[in-house]
Amino acid sequence: MTIFFALLAFIIFIYSIIIHEMAHGWVADRLGDPTARISGRLTLNPLSHIDPLMSILLPLFLLVSGSPIIIGAAKPVPIDPYNLRNPRKEMGLIGFAGPFSNLLLALSFSLLARVSLVFFPQPELLQLLANVSIINIVLAVFNLIPVPPLDGGRVLTAILPRRHAQALASIESFGIFIVLFLLLFPNPLFSLQSVLFRITTSIFSLVFPAFPLT
Repeated sequence: MTIFFALLAFIIFIYSIIIHEMAHGWVADRLGDPTARISGRLTLNPLSHIDPLMSILLPLFLLVSGSPIIIGAAKPVPIDPYNLRNPRKEMGLIGFAGPFSNLLLALSFSLLARVSLVFFPQPELLQLLANVSIINIVLAVFNLIPVPPLDGGRVLTAILPRRHAQALASIESFGIFIVLFLLLFPNPLFSLQSVLFRITTSIFSLVFPAFPLT
């Protein structure tokens, strides 16, 4: 892929994580919490969302180091659960909105690729669309890991019995370190990278059947 297409893919990645966060804020706003809207976070302006470490340095480091998993994040949108009618249930819906937006983006890029095959079948463009579709699937799958503070943890907290939900929520302050440790230090018994890769490729084969991963 040329430098131009690589740069374009990175820009699309940035906006993918921005849309992810906007989805959280938009659903929260619909459910009665205007905090994200009042804070100016329901905007595509990257200056309102970019976190230098998580949005730029981490994904670039993973890309340059040849990591099979490229992840990143924008600044979390502020959510005030006290504005919600049913905080536990609705925080689960808010959490699911981010990964769901990435799956919709992956599907959109897949549809765009099919149009490109007819009108502009340039291999590099098709590969770009495949890559950004993969990126969005990875973002969705990674964020759905059922460990708080990831979105999957919030979803699981919303559906577990209250006692178990409270126990799961209690690890939120260090849950991301557990996930990163499992991601960066796989072992023979369990490899989070391998699990994420299998799930990602399975979804990708459904969304983008003309472009199987190798």
